[in-house]
Amino acid sequence: MPELPEVETIRLQLSEYLPMKILTQTSTPQLKQNILHTNLELQNKTLLTINRKGKMLDFIFDDGSHLLSHLGMTGTWLIGEKIKTTKHTHLTLQGDKHTLAYDDPRRFGHMYYYSKEEAELKLAELGLDLADPDFNLEYLTTSIKRYPERALKVTLLDQKLFAGSGNYIANEICARAGIRPTRKCRMVKKDEFPKILNAIKEVLAPALASGGTTFQGGYRDASGEKGKGVEHLVVFYQKICQLCLKTPVKKILLAQRGTYYCPHCQK
Repeated sequence: MPELPEVETIRLQLSEYLPMKILTQTSTPQLKQNILHTNLELQNKTLLTINRKGKMLDFIFDDGSHLLSHLGMTGTWLIGEKIKTTKHTHLTLQGDKHTLAYDDPRRFGHMYYYSKEEAELKLAELGLDLADPDFNLEYLTTSIKRYPERALKVTLLDQKLFAGSGNYIANEICARAGIRPTRKCRMVKKDEFPKILNAIKEVLAPALASGGTTFQGGYRDASGEKGKGVEHLVVFYQKICQLCLKTPVKKILLAQRGTYYCPHCQK
């Protein structure tokens, strides 16, 4: 958390303020200690565009440099004419008109300031983005079959295969596809792969339209607001399955992650 819908929401919101010339750069000691893995010098550079792959934001500047930003569990970028900074605001970029700031209470985010070539290599470590036009049935099927003994949900969390997925997304995909998250990948039937592909679309679309999904004390968008995607969840953090509307949702631990499923709807 944040996952694809949340990161994409932030990207879209920030993009409305571009281009943006950076006049000053200030940071806390914790930025370099916990989050930033390279040197960073953005003063007098202009932020032209922001791309995204999976959960990674890609800030591109006029000199061809890239700032890659993974938000971790509690990170977000805030933007506005005035930003209310706190002790968790670890990077502040003052622009000619607006302020762009990175806020991360738990400091689990990651940043890398790279050349174009270095950024491309880093992003190449990720699989296809779930929202990529090339993410099709063939890619999905091949990826799931790659690790036949893995549980399906564990494979859906693999960023080298499914960039942008995360715990709530993987739970919801399994639920909407009617497959238990513990089912081994080799046991996924041929007619179930299209169901998984369709489930991915069914999970992403409302989450994106709702500005992402916020759980208690979690994600905020670029204006500091919470996402409303929780309204569309069918098993994750639900007491009763929202598909059959009658069966209590079962919670287990799978690969040390909270995992939710409906014993009636998922086989």
